[in-house]
Amino acid sequence: MLFMVVERFKDGKAKDTYRRFQEKGRMMPEGLRYIDSWVEVNFGRCFQLMECDNLRLFQQWVLEWEDLGEFEIIPVVSSKETMEVITKIV
Repeated sequence: MLFMVVERFKDGKAKDTYRRFQEKGRMMPEGLRYIDSWVEVNFGRCFQLMECDNLRLFQQWVLEWEDLGEFEIIPVVSSKETMEVITKIV
């Protein structure tokens, strides 16, 4: 499944987050796959598209970063796949 992860950097912790990433990488457990990400211009939030079939892997990953950010994990479906579903019922 695909997930949009909205990460809110805690109180100016964007620099600390990127520093840790440079030192340790994403620290993602096997089976959790990073696809791409986008960051707000004010460094307030990061939007990450990820793929995973086991939600416990998200829990493990969040524990590695919870001191620097707060996470909202939202299941999503691509626009192309949504179009296929909708056109079948229209």
